[in-house]
Amino acid sequence: MSHNNTIEKIVSEVQKYVVGKQQVIEMMLTAMISEGHILLEGPPGTAKTLTAKTFSKAIGGNFKRVQMTPDTLPADILGTMVYNMKESTFYLKKGPIFSNIILVDELNRAPPKTQAAFIEVMQEKQVTIEGTTYPLERPFLILATQIPYGAAGTYPLTEVQVDRFAFKIKINHPTPEEEMHILEKVDYIEAWQVNQVANASDIIKMVEEAKKVYVSEAVRKYIVDLITSLRNNNSLLEGPSTRASIWTMKASRAYALVRGRDYVIPDDVKAVAPHVLRHRLQLRKEAFEEVSEDEVIEEAIATTPVPKR
Repeated sequence: MSHNNTIEKIVSEVQKYVVGKQQVIEMMLTAMISEGHILLEGPPGTAKTLTAKTFSKAIGGNFKRVQMTPDTLPADILGTMVYNMKESTFYLKKGPIFSNIILVDELNRAPPKTQAAFIEVMQEKQVTIEGTTYPLERPFLILATQIPYGAAGTYPLTEVQVDRFAFKIKINHPTPEEEMHILEKVDYIEAWQVNQVANASDIIKMVEEAKKVYVSEAVRKYIVDLITSLRNNNSLLEGPSTRASIWTMKASRAYALVRGRDYVIPDDVKAVAPHVLRHRLQLRKEAFEEVSEDEVIEEAIATTPVPKR
């Protein structure tokens, strides 16, 4: 496949500066190609910003980082109309949302009104300001981090807001071996001279190519069976919606493309399922201490019959 070389170049370039985290990089590519958005969860200092910046530079995209605070307004994200006294006209002063990759740090520190400003952006890929709609750039990817609920100055994300994220990716501390490697090349990492190895048109071609990746009826049924299994799990207050099925299929197609195939296999579904589903599950109160969302997903994957080739 003609784009395989481009994918390899992107992964290789990012890994020059981001030690380990191959799965995170592959899922970022999967999100970009499937046109989904990512909710990042992980402790401070785990290279979330570095990964996003390096990925953006490698694909030749515009990158913006936005720090959420309790007094952040929607206009700080989307932009606002400004009056030009010289010409007696209004013009749009664009906000950071008009970029290819936006890292939204600590999204749940923003008040609900500001959080809501992202819903149209993430679903429709457009911004409406003063009654005028402005399309966003392609490719377009939002990576948002959140801090633990209950911390000072936080506002819980609504179910609607969380469901707009196609993926929730957990970033952990590096292994001792990876941390040794980071210390060994820290000066090189901090120099940060990332080469652009792709461009926006390359990514857009892959977005369109992913839509042509073949998903057999058996694999589609496997996805539905997996989601149905979760809906019937007694540990859950509510199972995932149809949007979960849709994103599992979209992510599987994009992941197959990243893996160099033009057809989806059950292993693709298994690879993307935890990232697509973990934030869409609501555990019952009595189940909190017994199981985690990931364990529920692992059980569903283990017990759902895999289609035979």
